[in-house]
Amino acid sequence: MKRFFFALLLVSTPLFSFAQQQLSKDEKKLIERIDKNYQETVQLLEEVININSGSLNLEGVREVGRIFEREFQKIGFQTEWVDVPAEVKRAGHFVATRKGTKGKKLFLIGHLDTVFEKDMPFTPFTWLNDSTATGQGANDMKGGDILVLASLKAMHELGLLEDRTITVYFNGDEESTGNGTLSRQDFIARAKTHDLALAYETAQGFGGATVARRGASGWTLKTTGKQGHSSGVFGQNAGYGAIYEAARILNEFREALAGEKYLTFNPGQIVGGSDVNINSSTGAGSSLGKTNIVARETIVTGDLRFLGEAQKEAARAKMREIVAKNLHQTDAEITFSNGLPSMEPTPGNYALAETLSQVSQDLGYGPVKPGDPGSRGAGDISFVASFMDSLDGLGASGSGAHAPGETINMKQFPALIKRNTILLYRLTR
Repeated sequence: MKRFFFALLLVSTPLFSFAQQQLSKDEKKLIERIDKNYQETVQLLEEVININSGSLNLEGVREVGRIFEREFQKIGFQTEWVDVPAEVKRAGHFVATRKGTKGKKLFLIGHLDTVFEKDMPFTPFTWLNDSTATGQGANDMKGGDILVLASLKAMHELGLLEDRTITVYFNGDEESTGNGTLSRQDFIARAKTHDLALAYETAQGFGGATVARRGASGWTLKTTGKQGHSSGVFGQNAGYGAIYEAARILNEFREALAGEKYLTFNPGQIVGGSDVNINSSTGAGSSLGKTNIVARETIVTGDLRFLGEAQKEAARAKMREIVAKNLHQTDAEITFSNGLPSMEPTPGNYALAETLSQVSQDLGYGPVKPGDPGSRGAGDISFVASFMDSLDGLGASGSGAHAPGETINMKQFPALIKRNTILLYRLTR
């Protein structure tokens, strides 16, 4: 690691030098402090990446939380661990707080867990070259969590957090929420006492910010038919069977809704035959059937992505309408489950993006443009975006999230820390 460190510092220096005149005295000191602390920042990044914290590895998630507890206490934050009800079957959440009377009250969002469970092959923090490192959760989103810490550490060391209100909330089950309603109650309640929400999911380089995220919901389609000999399929007695009914419905979903902007609906699993079963916890499905038997049962599970509650409800209504038009001797029903709400693009969100853009330009990094509302999936910020102005995509950059070989762009990492630090400083003045 050390052989790459000084090269990384050199990468960020010219940009800052170019734009020094655009920064205040305090802001210049913050930039210097981030450089001074950067080696420790990278060491902490390596420490948290080297702990498996898959959503179902409860002790691993808590262990990462304990590292952040240690570090946030060093910089004057009160810390606590928020347990979730036992039936959620998740580790809980890390919270760090400072309270004051000046500036905007900020609610900073991250998550401790990754998609890489304990029984999967482990990838530790590893330098690939002088600008790229790999490791589980490197950009999604341990890099973003460390970025938040590094910014607040620099502000604390210069006395710039005094009398400010900031809550850092790192959820322990963002990648696999056991029960969104139960798990996010405390998260939502605390957010409502703040003015702005900032989330640190993966940054898309320097040029974009997330002003909107699509919501996610689930659906389950069940079809039934009249079991009988396959020679009678399509006839008056046998009818079409459960599988043909499921195929009709899925195709009509596609024909009726596939062209709508921001709306997607994916059938992720289908099981059909004489007798079927799907384990909702594991996703395992099984069926018993024969080619010469008209199928009696089919189950299809899928997700629905949308922008805004109106689009979600309109899509659900159309899907119910299609499901109700049954083929001969078949029946069907569809049920929906709520997942994450959407983060709708609001004037306040666009204003925050403009503030970030000004910071970026003052640092010499160029302007920031709001991203396409349909370009990002669901995220925890969506639970609170309806209550306050919000901005996401402020974390580390990288590639391959959720896949073996996930990387973090270490060339951009120090500059993204600096950008975020100046943003927090200006928002809290």
